[in-house]
Amino acid sequence: MATTFRTLQAKPTADSLIKPAELVDIVEMTPLTLTDRRIYNLLIEHAWDTIDKPIEHYIAKKDLRGSHNVNDRVGESIERLMAAIVKIKVVREGHEEIERVQLLGGNAEQLRADGVVRYEFPAKLRRIIKNSTIFARLQKEVMFALSSKYALALYEMIQKRGNMRRNSEEFSLAELRGFLGVPKGKLTTWSNFNNRALAPAVKEVSALSDYIVETLPLRTGRTVTRVQLTWWPKDGEGIQKVAAELNYSKVGRKARVDGAVETLKSREQLAPLKTETYEEARARFPGWDVYYMEQEWRHWMVDRTPPQDPDKAFLGFCDGHTKRNQL
Repeated sequence: MATTFRTLQAKPTADSLIKPAELVDIVEMTPLTLTDRRIYNLLIEHAWDTIDKPIEHYIAKKDLRGSHNVNDRVGESIERLMAAIVKIKVVREGHEEIERVQLLGGNAEQLRADGVVRYEFPAKLRRIIKNSTIFARLQKEVMFALSSKYALALYEMIQKRGNMRRNSEEFSLAELRGFLGVPKGKLTTWSNFNNRALAPAVKEVSALSDYIVETLPLRTGRTVTRVQLTWWPKDGEGIQKVAAELNYSKVGRKARVDGAVETLKSREQLAPLKTETYEEARARFPGWDVYYMEQEWRHWMVDRTPPQDPDKAFLGFCDGHTKRNQL
């Protein structure tokens, strides 16, 4: 009699992490951000060897911070994860059940910037992970490249299903909205949901992962009630293009993902910023990577009239950028 393979037997690599399938198709009762989801994946990865044990894990805070926003918002994400209740579908004693569980248990955070976070996983969640037999293998480079929580959620769904040797599945509209993490009361119509969440996520996952993804809306009468997801692995050339894109600068990535031809102006067409401007940016926007924001600003200026005062224009851009991207 064949022995059942357990998810805990799967091993992470330097470039990838393992996520149990039960933690992929979840419905958030408490909305999480893109950063929250990334941090949770890192907490899982870091604890993997003993994740099913009732012990305390610890990880350096610096390992949980994003590369372009180094502000210490780790504690805020940890608090949201600790407060998050999710619905997970499991099979227990031959019957399907919906379990409502916390994603994270008790934790402690050292106040010093170079400190650690100590954390635990709740007993019910540990049991679910221990019994898991299906998983998604997530490439960390892709996880950090995706720019929305909807794209990350879709990527995890596809990685799980690709591992199950499937290439198509139907979802009710409500089910798919739940799995992507759309907050209740938001994007309630098909057009809004598709235009602002699903279609951009499909485009980004298709561009940055090893799979091509397509959707087909299915109607009951005139109303879209279900969506068919179809995915298939890329060929060697497609995988090489993904590798090249992931190694390339993020500047202009949206245009490349959208299939547009980039017409970047040379950096010399915008005057160099003064040293004092970088210093003022650091003071006004503590924790943000000013050089990253400069790249974003210069890309945003493509095909726009060069400003008379580049330093003032850059600081104005930073003000709007940090407000729009607060997590």
